[in-house]
Amino acid sequence: MIHFEKELSRKELYRGHIVDFCLHQVELEDGKTACREIVHHHGGVSVAALDPQGRLLLVRQFRFAAGKELLELPAGKLERGEDPMAAAARELEEETGYQAQSLELLTEMIPTPGYCTEVIRIYLAKGLRPGRQHLDPEEFLSVEAMDFAKAKELALAGGFPDGKTQLGILLLAARLEREKASERDER
Repeated sequence: MIHFEKELSRKELYRGHIVDFCLHQVELEDGKTACREIVHHHGGVSVAALDPQGRLLLVRQFRFAAGKELLELPAGKLERGEDPMAAAARELEEETGYQAQSLELLTEMIPTPGYCTEVIRIYLAKGLRPGRQHLDPEEFLSVEAMDFAKAKELALAGGFPDGKTQLGILLLAARLEREKASERDER
C-alpha cells in the first residue's frame, strides 16, 4: 500500500438505527494529523432483476434525503451481521413480490468513500417467480416493470440519478451483450 492514514482515536458522536457518526483523528503519511468525520453504515444491497417477460423490475419511492421521488432498483440496508445475499433475496421479495431462484453478485460499490463506510452489493436475480410483496411499515413504493432496452437508454442518458441503479443496469447490459456475443460465437 502506497498511501495510508493511521487511526489515532475515534469519538462516537451519534449512534443510530441506520448510521453512526464518529470523529476520527488520523496520522497522515507525512506524520501530520487530521480529523475525519465518518458516517459508519452497515451496508446495503440492490438487485437487478428481469421479470419473466424480460422487463427490469424497478421501484418508485420518495427519498426524503434527495427531496424527490426516484425510480430505483429494489434495494435496502443490511441489518447488523446480516448475510448480504440473504438481504438481497429478502429485499427483492419485500419490495417487488418476486422470489429469485438464484442470486449472483455483480459487484460491490462504495457510493461515498470520502465520508461513509457504506458498501452496496449489487446482485443479479435469476429465475424469478411471483411471490408476495410485504413492505416494511414505514415503506411506501410502487413497482414498475420497464423494458430493459429503455432502462439501459435512460441509464446512459442520466435518467436515473441513483448510482446503484445506474451501475446495476449498465453491468447487466454489459453482461447480456457478452452472453449474446458468446451465443453468436458458438453458432
